[in-house]
Amino acid sequence: MASLRRSLSYFHTLRRSWLVKHPSRRHLTTSTALRQESIISEDDKPQFPGSRSKFVEKLDFIQPDVYDGIPVYRVMNRKGRIIDPSQDPKLDKDYVIRMYKAMTALNAMDKILYESQRQGRISFYMTNYGEEGTHVGSAAALDDRDVVFGQYREAGVLMWRGYSLPEYMNQCYGNSSDAGKGRQMPVHYGTKDLNFFTISSPLATQMPHATGAAYALKRAGSGLCVICYFGDGAASEGDAHAALNFAATLEAPCIFFCRNNGYAISTPTHEQYRGDGIAARGPSYGITSIRVDGNDVFAVFNAVKAARIIAVEENKPVLIEAMTYRLGHHSTSDDSSAYRSVDEVKYWDKEDHPIGRLRFYMMDQGWWDIDTEKAWMKQIKKEIMQEFQKAERRKKPSPTYMFTDVYDEMPTRLQQQMEDMKQHVQKYKEHYPDNFEDWK
Repeated sequence: MASLRRSLSYFHTLRRSWLVKHPSRRHLTTSTALRQESIISEDDKPQFPGSRSKFVEKLDFIQPDVYDGIPVYRVMNRKGRIIDPSQDPKLDKDYVIRMYKAMTALNAMDKILYESQRQGRISFYMTNYGEEGTHVGSAAALDDRDVVFGQYREAGVLMWRGYSLPEYMNQCYGNSSDAGKGRQMPVHYGTKDLNFFTISSPLATQMPHATGAAYALKRAGSGLCVICYFGDGAASEGDAHAALNFAATLEAPCIFFCRNNGYAISTPTHEQYRGDGIAARGPSYGITSIRVDGNDVFAVFNAVKAARIIAVEENKPVLIEAMTYRLGHHSTSDDSSAYRSVDEVKYWDKEDHPIGRLRFYMMDQGWWDIDTEKAWMKQIKKEIMQEFQKAERRKKPSPTYMFTDVYDEMPTRLQQQMEDMKQHVQKYKEHYPDNFEDWK
């Protein structure tokens, strides 16, 4: 109202000046001024439900470029130096080394499994190159009891929580030791023990589920939250809108973590959206939001830790947009050289890699050196190869698992289908693998 009072005062000053020059119009002008004062009333505010606004008398469209982009929060520069000491999470040596080992183990595992797919040993794979900081930084800031809904590029979250190398290998090979009994595509991990819902291929389907799970945790008074990972491409799906809107209106304790890695398969962000990224959408839903440097594991850690406090203590959703870069192909079904240059990829790999940034930090602290690096990489590659070879030698699950674990008692029609399948395979067994575990 202060601005309104100043405007009225200025108006009265102009009116008095004009009346000195035009005394014959005094009566008419006074009446007009009184009418205007009665029109501009303190009680004359919009009463429309669903908005927080005021009336204006100037026709003015809101332009998309009227403000600077949302800033990117960071803690370290590209050389691993803490910029503002007050933002240093002050994690101890063992904790930071654990973070680094998780990131580098994931990177080493990616290389081996990617090559195994190229050799025809597994059917499919997706690497996490360049995004390791978003996985480990976020997972480390959560309570391990918090529920995770992933998209498909969050293997590092599981690694932090204790998902073992044999579990990764068995799942990707779909062998008899796979918890999913070979029913899922490779990299579609899931484990109830680690509160990680099984990955589903279609984009953004996990987002409404995450909102519902978060609302359930709130109703149960659990003191826990949900974190839902998704990409910049998934943010264009209708499920993303539904999830964010429901989370806001239901006040669900859900952290929506967007990995904005520059590409939705082959679609670059400048073709994916015209606005200021994903975080800018948060306020329009009424969601607290932040944009963070996803290649800075400490920045990700701080952001998720603070977001968790908001989610759990205030029962509110939070949107985090982690800016990063997908160094690898989208998957083994993709060739990214068709839509981006080698020089672009090399820049991010050499100049702004999350693993390199954390390594710089540890070396500056005197916690890591070249010899330690070589010894660790030799050790972890050996461990991965050992589990890789074991998984490859294991038998495949029984084909009968295609018919089980849906009904408590298998319907007659499924029993008949299973018997038909057995007879078919027996009749044409020369066309089928012979390394299935015993049929049950």
